[in-house]
Amino acid sequence: MQQSILLENASDADLWLLNSCTVKNPAEDHFRNSIKKAQEENKKIVLAGCVPQAQPRQDYLKGLSIIGVQQIDRVVEVVEETIKGHSVRLLGQKKDNGKRLGGARLDLPKIRKNPLIEIISINTGCLNACTYCKTKHARGNLASYPIDELVDRAKQSFQEGVCEIWLTSEDTGAYGRDIGSSLPALLWKLVEVIPEGAMLRLGMTNPPYILEHLEEMAKILHHPRVYAFLHIPVQSASDTVLMEMKREYCVADFKRVVDFLKDKVPGITIATDIICGFPGETDQDFQETVKLVEEYKFPSLFINQFYPRPGTPAAKMEQVPAQVKKQRTKELSRIFHSYNPYDHKIGQRQQVLVTEESFDSKFYVAHNRFYEQVLVPKNPTFMGKMVEVDIYESGKHFMKGQPVSDAKVYTPSISKPLARGEVSGLTEEFRNRLGNHLNSVSHTSAATQRDSASSRMVLRLQRLHRDFALKMSVGLALFALLLALLVKMCYGKVYMETCVWNFSPFGMHRKSLPIKQSWQYFEKSEESPPSLITHKLSKTGFV
Repeated sequence: MQQSILLENASDADLWLLNSCTVKNPAEDHFRNSIKKAQEENKKIVLAGCVPQAQPRQDYLKGLSIIGVQQIDRVVEVVEETIKGHSVRLLGQKKDNGKRLGGARLDLPKIRKNPLIEIISINTGCLNACTYCKTKHARGNLASYPIDELVDRAKQSFQEGVCEIWLTSEDTGAYGRDIGSSLPALLWKLVEVIPEGAMLRLGMTNPPYILEHLEEMAKILHHPRVYAFLHIPVQSASDTVLMEMKREYCVADFKRVVDFLKDKVPGITIATDIICGFPGETDQDFQETVKLVEEYKFPSLFINQFYPRPGTPAAKMEQVPAQVKKQRTKELSRIFHSYNPYDHKIGQRQQVLVTEESFDSKFYVAHNRFYEQVLVPKNPTFMGKMVEVDIYESGKHFMKGQPVSDAKVYTPSISKPLARGEVSGLTEEFRNRLGNHLNSVSHTSAATQRDSASSRMVLRLQRLHRDFALKMSVGLALFALLLALLVKMCYGKVYMETCVWNFSPFGMHRKSLPIKQSWQYFEKSEESPPSLITHKLSKTGFV
């Protein structure tokens, strides 16, 4: 069994695992540049995320290993084969009796970026067909995880010292519609297992799917262990633009959601997104968006200049001039920075949960009941604790709090948190599969390379047992080699070729293709569609 370590310094690694986002052009550009840099440094490369999933045949991805968005549980196999010099692509969808599953199992071992925070994806894909969205091409339609699996994952996280859980997905509000459940049904089950002092944060939800649950959502957001925070993207305040985007709601729907929650959950934080310069957006359309921001003064606002993504309907529409898009983005940013949402909170006493260190390393970062950022002094006893502070200063995106001298520091975790880099979720099943428990993953002390568009993970992972498909591929390669030797005996030479075996409902069929520069290995599995297993032959046999 091969030992493995995860490194923070990319230059010291043998292999780079590059994750990607396909939402905007700059994100994909940075992803492409990261690939180029890895190639210049002669690193082995494995690609992941939405970019290669949506467009695996792009020229700059040729010959590189790809792990699909629903195949991340097989990353060990892909990494090991890539280190050997093979090119591996696993892009199939997971299905159970023909029904699409949410993705990789939730109980798989993993390493948390922050041992105090557990991020749980409750569903993948979505029900929308937004004309600008490329993510849909990669993630597909909605597929929700069962409630019992999500609750079990939350329980396990708290047993490992986690004090804060984030629920994420492309659209949390649509959760359960494919399995006869709903987001409120999931949340009521989750709050039952949250320890006192620990907190739950909800992810993004689109307006259409939260409208029918407003009463229940208000009750849940009132719960003392749930942050009074919700991210609801509006994208535009023009109904004409929203119709062109195929967003399936109007501005009145968005306002109804926000107004209702603000009334029922006083102080709630509503975050939203806006796209500037969508095709066909007029000056009047843009001014309607400006008025919305001026009216609600969102404390958290994500402003995005429109980028046409290849293959989307919006890319074929008549585009707003680049200079106009930039001007509108700049104007909206100016308005957003014209108000300070936290000035009125100076002098308040708040309970805050401390979970991380600030980027400048000068403070610890905590969040109050409304998931507003509060900076506190770097006292090691505060980390992972609920602390009472007096707010004495505010900025655009934060407040500063002074711990109350006689206040009790409360520990919400029911057990000691895992060490940074320690593997989470080592169930008995995986211990048995590995023959023994996995060694804790060690880290080197080097500067972390942060990247907002393309997350870089560099891995040397533990070796898993070879599964049936890999054994089959080796057997087929040896069989092909024997055929080649017979050809040599009969015709006096070995033909250089690529042997391709097509697995289909009608059996296995072999055909020859011109030899390729890279060795391609497409693995057949129960959950993936019929695929190819390809091997290169040479005069020395199986490569």
